[in-house]
Amino acid sequence: MQKRTLAAAALLATTVSFAAPVFAQDTTTSDTAAETAQTTGATETAADGDAVVATVAGTPITEAQLQETVNQFKGQFGQMPEDQMRAIALSSLIDMKLISDAAADEGLDETDAFKTRMEQLREQELYNAYFDQVISKQITDDMLKARYDEEIAKAPKMEEVHARHILVENEAEANEIIKELDGGASFEELAKEHSTGPSGPEGGDLGYFTKGQMVPEFEAAAFALEPGKYTETPVKTDFGYHVIEVEDKREKAPVAFDQIKPQLQQLVAGEKYNEVVNDLKQGDTVVIEDKDLQASYDAVNKMQK
Repeated sequence: MQKRTLAAAALLATTVSFAAPVFAQDTTTSDTAAETAQTTGATETAADGDAVVATVAGTPITEAQLQETVNQFKGQFGQMPEDQMRAIALSSLIDMKLISDAAADEGLDETDAFKTRMEQLREQELYNAYFDQVISKQITDDMLKARYDEEIAKAPKMEEVHARHILVENEAEANEIIKELDGGASFEELAKEHSTGPSGPEGGDLGYFTKGQMVPEFEAAAFALEPGKYTETPVKTDFGYHVIEVEDKREKAPVAFDQIKPQLQQLVAGEKYNEVVNDLKQGDTVVIEDKDLQASYDAVNKMQK
């Protein structure tokens, strides 16, 4: 039913969008003022969700119903003006009411298939409501922060280095650069002058990186250096010959709590969900008649745990 509503809304939106530029060209100061007044009035009406915006065969459509439908459509029609969006939503609600009344007149709501579908929808909505209002509400920020600290403590520590490099095409040129460094030349200035890599203009600065981010030969040489030291022999890779200098080494900082909070919320919610479901399954609550299906069911549940 909702799919048909959205399809009708999309069709109407196409019509409205074609008409909109024509009206926009004729907008005057007074028209703008009137439009502002209408928008203000709509906002005031929105404060009263019980306000009736239309009736269909004597059945009211409230502001709350209209706003809920508008919210469903937002994001589908770009930056469409609010008044047009409300018109689309209202048209969809009216169409749905008219068609559903016609279906009831045909007795379609009395069929076994319809009643089965309604029971399925009821169970789905109750399932969602329980998850949102019971399970999710058990999860606090303190609980998530404690889980964050626990996971960070278990995570392996990662070292990262801050390095610069000078990339040249041949070994002889790399050796000449090392001689200049031995003589006290600035690594940063030599990188700007000689490096063919994209970091050359920035003095060869590669920032911080961890193991696994660079090609193996480069990585091995960089992590073997102490801060303030540079490679005494050129490092060959598929890109050419590198002279590498390490500026700093440190333990990689863990991802910030706020950044990973949504994933933690999902993780803890999943665990809470499993706890609730397992408690509800205690005893002989669930009986599966088919033994083969029982075995498959047990295997799936074991895997989920």
